[in-house]
Order: sequence, then structure tokens, then C-alpha cells
Amino acid sequence: MAKKKRLLLVDDEVDFAELVRTRLEDNNYEVIVAYDGEDGLEKAEREEPDLIILDIMLPKISGFDVCRKLKIDENFKNIPIIMLSAKFQPNDITFGKAMGADAYITKPFEPQVLIEKIRELLDKKKVK
Repeated sequence: MAKKKRLLLVDDEVDFAELVRTRLEDNNYEVIVAYDGEDGLEKAEREEPDLIILDIMLPKISGFDVCRKLKIDENFKNIPIIMLSAKFQPNDITFGKAMGADAYITKPFEPQVLIEKIRELLDKKKVK
């Protein structure tokens, strides 16, 4: 049996994070959760996730800054990052992608859309 892919979910809304974690675990992913940007960076470095799902509006360090810091680091630049945020203005999406996000999904969202995007990015990572 293939090893489960490890996902890091960074979101400060505990109930939302638990809901997403459950959905991802039901789809055979291992999920690590962080509730602020600082903890998200630390867990990204320590846990070496295969993919990161990142909110923007986070305590301590914003999701934009977390994304930028990871994408400029040689050790983490190839980890796909999905921004998952209630910020839906075109400039937010453009800025998220400029910071290095591989995808941007706005809340509220369909869980299946997130699952499909995760699969797509992990498959693309395999090809590289």
C-alpha cells in the first residue's frame, strides 16, 4: 500500500480546520494542522509535508508571508501551496500567486474542488 501523502493545513479557525482535516483524512491523506502562521512555518520545516493548504488571514504571520518565505527557501520551494481564503478580490488572488501559491481557492468552497486540486498538484509534483 502506498504511503499516505502528508498535508499541512494552516488555518486559525479551529472548527473549520477540523472539518477540512476530517474530509482530507477521509480521502486517505495524513493531515497536520497549525493554527497560526508562525506554527505553520515551524511545522512545514519539521514535518516536511507533500502539500500545504494555507489561509491568508492568520495570527503572527500572514499566509502571504508564510507562502513567500517557503517559496524562496531551496528546501521548500517545490512544495505545492494552495491558498484557501475568504479573501476573494482579484488583487488578493493575484498577490497570492505572486507570493508563490500554486492554486487559490476561495471560501466558501466545495470540498471536492479542494480534493481535486490537491490530487492535481501532487500528480504534477510527481512528474517533475
